Amino acid sequence: MARWKALPDDLDPQIGEFTGQLRRLVDQGGLSVAALADRTGYSKTSWERYLNGRLLAPKGAIVALAEVTGTSPVHLTTMWELAERAWSRAEMRHDRTMEQIRITQARAELGDFGGVRAEAEVAGGVRTARAGTGTGTAGAPPVIPPQPRAGEGDARDAVPARPVPGEPRAGRRRVLLFLAGAVAAVVVIGGVVLLTGRGGGGGGEPDAVRSPAPSATSAADLPPGVKCVGSGCTGKDAEAMGCGGDLVTTARTTTVGAATLEVRYSRTCGTAWGRITGAVQGDQVRVTAGGTQQRGDPAAGDDFAYTPMVAVGGAGEAEACVTLASGRTGCTK
Repeated sequence: MARWKALPDDLDPQIGEFTGQLRRLVDQGGLSVAALADRTGYSKTSWERYLNGRLLAPKGAIVALAEVTGTSPVHLTTMWELAERAWSRAEMRHDRTMEQIRITQARAELGDFGGVRAEAEVAGGVRTARAGTGTGTAGAPPVIPPQPRAGEGDARDAVPARPVPGEPRAGRRRVLLFLAGAVAAVVVIGGVVLLTGRGGGGGGEPDAVRSPAPSATSAADLPPGVKCVGSGCTGKDAEAMGCGGDLVTTARTTTVGAATLEVRYSRTCGTAWGRITGAVQGDQVRVTAGGTQQRGDPAAGDDFAYTPMVAVGGAGEAEACVTLASGRTGCTK
């Protein structure tokens, strides 16, 4: 009977093998997903995700499945550990791909800016040359001086429009090299101003630039659907702000009782949050970074919970802790 959906084509083979093993155990036990949820304490929605390769089951769920189906938890846990490493590698590859895309876009923007500026320099030089035609020493080709900028009003007088008879070539070469270096410096400074969003005479530095986010500097740099970055995300829901899904990785994880505790990290948003799976009513998870703390607990009927986000400069800055309903506590290492 075609009970299961086909696994995603891009799923890592190690994860695919592990998911297939879970399916076989469920089939051999004659369990429906609803019955599996009732007997393991993990919701039906969570098991549908685990068994369709959309989410890696936490260790607590695997131990519970082994108990329900009479399978050795040692061997099943070993397979889970291999799948968990493969899942982490896949998330890291995705992060590197997203980072390379952003770098390529930034280089393209900087390249376009430089090209436009260069065309403006050429056009300005041609106009200057035409304006000076017919003056100076007869028969001598006109010298195209660079266009003056703000604060450079005397630059036009510093270089003669035409070569002066008897002027040493070395002196003219030094002057031209100096002016070429000045133009290059102005272009580089202009590029930096464009990329940091400080141009246009704004009233202050935007929050995105001040935030500790390592990748994005403003809302314009974010992928579609992402609504905040850095300190602008603190206290907000990761899923609602578009920081979850493919943009998140597990930075740290540990098991406390039957619950799995994680630090979830989004490099794109420059944030982290805490999450527990295998939770029960009364459990509480919290995340701390840089003196800022956020808390969360399971909603009615859910076996998971996660906190609002906190801004971080890197995945290692956040620590997640949990206090179980039983009174047991634990934190990520």
